[in-house]
Amino acid sequence: MRRALEVAALTPEGDIPVGAVIYGPDGRELATGTNRREADADPTGHAEIAAIRAAVSELGDAWRLEQCTLVATLEPCAMCAGAAMGARISSIIYGAHEPKTGACGSVWDVPREAPLHKAQVRGGVLETECQLLISNFFAGLRSVE
Repeated sequence: MRRALEVAALTPEGDIPVGAVIYGPDGRELATGTNRREADADPTGHAEIAAIRAAVSELGDAWRLEQCTLVATLEPCAMCAGAAMGARISSIIYGAHEPKTGACGSVWDVPREAPLHKAQVRGGVLETECQLLISNFFAGLRSVE
């Protein structure tokens, strides 16, 4: 999670600071991603999607990320949890819970309820540090208004 926090610090200005890292079965870092929805004007520009795309690219000819772990500073939304299941990611670890859109147990539980592929989920890892990223970002927005 500390690596995901480092990655989140690289999020472009104006985007919600979220970092994601994908590790291979051997523990090697395959890819990272940050939120880039505002920077790229792309509604799918979430950190997890960027990391999944980069991991698949790193592996070359394989789209399946079996036995890989996705680590994200914020609980993945339905789109990102669904993409992780589609990529066959085996484990999802996240920091801060997302009570409005979280799809790894908070609002929905996509990884554990998916009919074809399930993933282990662990949330709340370095939760305080991860939550501070989000709360400081939104506090900064409020102070500008």
